[in-house]
Amino acid sequence: MNRKKIFFALCLMAAMIMVASSVSAAEKINTDPNQQLPDPDNKPATIDKPVKVFILMGQSNMLGFGKVGPEEKNGTLEYLTKKEGKYPHLVDDQGNWTQRKDVKYVQVMHRGDKMSTLRNDWMTVKGPHIGVELQFGHIIGHVLDEPVLVLKSCIGNRSLGWDLLPPESKRFEFEGRVYAGYKDTPSSWIEGEPKKKVNWYAGKQYDDDVGNAKKVLENIGEYYPGAKSYEVAGFIWWQGHKDQNPAHASRYEQNLVHLIKTLRKDFKAPDAKFVLATIAFGGWDLKGPGLMVANAQLAVSGEKGKYPEFAGNVKTVEVRDFWRDKSVSPSGAGYHYNHNAETYMEVGNALGWAMADLLINKDK
Repeated sequence: MNRKKIFFALCLMAAMIMVASSVSAAEKINTDPNQQLPDPDNKPATIDKPVKVFILMGQSNMLGFGKVGPEEKNGTLEYLTKKEGKYPHLVDDQGNWTQRKDVKYVQVMHRGDKMSTLRNDWMTVKGPHIGVELQFGHIIGHVLDEPVLVLKSCIGNRSLGWDLLPPESKRFEFEGRVYAGYKDTPSSWIEGEPKKKVNWYAGKQYDDDVGNAKKVLENIGEYYPGAKSYEVAGFIWWQGHKDQNPAHASRYEQNLVHLIKTLRKDFKAPDAKFVLATIAFGGWDLKGPGLMVANAQLAVSGEKGKYPEFAGNVKTVEVRDFWRDKSVSPSGAGYHYNHNAETYMEVGNALGWAMADLLINKDK
């Protein structure tokens, strides 16, 4: 009997024990991020419950730039799974990518003046890149019995202090300049001097990304076959790289708190969980505004106590350990984490188990 079959047998025995003791599966789920997931069982979820929706937002690294191949290149997903034996739940016994038929993955993006759908299929490896959604989706599909929709709505090179600024954000002054509040343009100006004309406004990307996600949810049956209803169960955020300037970094914590509250309001999901990952360019070498952003991200985590209303429903995961040097990566493009698939898998793993913990332990 091979390793995967032994692991499956052990999981089956554990499930039988849980049923025998009349304890729910959720109460017995282990949320240790170091555990190995079982292979998907290829069974679709029943559609008699609302679809659990998880909305992924951010900038380019939320888009996902972990390279899938080639197999011989260090740091690609094929290298990690087929040469190093990592993430065995992604590969079946024939060497093909597994698929979760209980987790739908939809990716949308605003292009020009309308929404484009980039992905609309069951969770699997497809195309030249992966993002955090892959491992996140596998974890949530494993943990939940309900049908799951992982909905990614974002685009690259966007800042929270300008492009993604939430509604009702106010102007502020920093070192002699006025910085935009929601719907202001341009991003900053000196009072009394002519304003630069730009074809954009503060919060334009927020409006586009939220609007696109809502369009998917308004047509939930088209994106999750057979679904008649849904619940926005969580938000996932990986962003901050574009805010590495003194003005936006100084405001990042305030903007992030407002973002969390505004997303819950806009999606009518006051109880939705919120998990986010720190920025991690260069690993632990972050300095200056970048370090300010990372510290701001850590400060909003519910267990820190700074924001009591976030206790048990907001969690920041520290991901600087998952930076991989270009010497063990497919490229030297540091702004995309050197295209290292392990970084994206490990960040997705941390986000997934953080979300699982918030969902399972919500009443504990």
